[in-house]
Amino acid sequence: MRKEDCFYLGKIVSRHGYKGDLLAKLDTDQPGEYENLESVFISLGNTLVPFFIRQSRLHKSELLRLSFEEVSGEDAATKLIGAELYLPLTQLPELSGNQFYYHEVIGFSLIDRQHGHVGEIKGVNDQSSQVLFIAEKDGKELLIPVSDPFLERVDRKAREIHINTPDGLIDLFLNP
Repeated sequence: MRKEDCFYLGKIVSRHGYKGDLLAKLDTDQPGEYENLESVFISLGNTLVPFFIRQSRLHKSELLRLSFEEVSGEDAATKLIGAELYLPLTQLPELSGNQFYYHEVIGFSLIDRQHGHVGEIKGVNDQSSQVLFIAEKDGKELLIPVSDPFLERVDRKAREIHINTPDGLIDLFLNP
C-alpha cells in the first residue's frame, strides 16, 4: 500500500501497560468512528506495514488504545512509539455540503466573492491555531483562513471553493 492511497489517521504516542498495548492520538474530531478497526497501516521507515488489531477501545475519550496481534510485550510496543497510522482512502466516510477533507481540496480553485479566482489550493496548514488554505496565484502565495464565516460553498464537481473574505485580505497578498 502506498501513502498516496491512504490518509493519515494518527500517531502512536505511548505504551499502555506491560502487555504491549499502545495509545494512539487520532487526527479526527470523532475518534469513536475508528474504535472497531480490523487493521491499520503503520509507517515504518518508508514502508506502510499492515498490523492487525486484536482489540481497540477509546481511552479517556480522545486516545485509542490498541492491542495488535503482532505486538506483545513492552519492548515490541516501545519500538512503535511515534509511528504514524494510516488507513486506505476508501475507508474515509464520504462528506457532503461544505464539509471536506484537507487532502481532498488540494488543486481546487479558490473563488472569492469580490475578487473572483484568487488561486489554486496547494496545501492546507493545520499546524497553527488557525487552519489556513495555502493557495498560489501568479507565483504569489496566499494564506486564507479556513473559517466557516468565510466559506460559502464547496463545489466538488467544478473543483472550486467559494469564499467571501474580509475587505483587504486578498489585497495583502496580491497587491503588496
